Amino acid sequence: MSKVKICGLSRPCDIDAVNGEGPDYIGFVFAKSRRRVDRKTAAMLREKLDPRIKAVGVFVNETVEAVAELVQSGIIDLAQLHGDEDGAYIKRLKERCGCAVIKAVGVGGALPPLPAEPDYLLFDTLSVPRGGVGKAFDWDVLSGYQGLPYFLAGGLSIDNVSEALKRLSPYCVDVSSGVETDGFKDPLKIKRLIETIRNG
Repeated sequence: MSKVKICGLSRPCDIDAVNGEGPDYIGFVFAKSRRRVDRKTAAMLREKLDPRIKAVGVFVNETVEAVAELVQSGIIDLAQLHGDEDGAYIKRLKERCGCAVIKAVGVGGALPPLPAEPDYLLFDTLSVPRGGVGKAFDWDVLSGYQGLPYFLAGGLSIDNVSEALKRLSPYCVDVSSGVETDGFKDPLKIKRLIETIRNG
């Protein structure tokens, strides 16, 4: 069964919603985004988070030192990288703090060259803004993929996640805007999405 990540949490009520449903991962966005949180807010939210749920920090071209500090402070457990971070950056980050690393890969009409060193990949829709455009890419591009375990992102919601899981075998399904109403996390949509994934 694929794991579940709910990304872009920014309010205490978002934490209450995920604590009630128990996804495997949640995401705090530290990069430029309407869902961006600062260190203080992320620390406060992490304190409220069920310890069984892993927190992922989402970054774009952040310094190794800043990411490592968030890991070492216990605010995040994994780093998700959406910028130009290369294998050398990922290696330095792991050496600095020992965290697992998810490297995002934008997918257009074909699978691009894949980066070295991450523990997981995240396949998202190729876009000029780094990640989070809420649109699905052509899943057929991944039909022959055999490599690192991956997070599947890009326009997933209750309406298409079952179809995605029939066609692909992602390690984890990553959803943000697909569980929102009027730009904010919707507890009912989170509940329905997780039930759909876990009930097959």
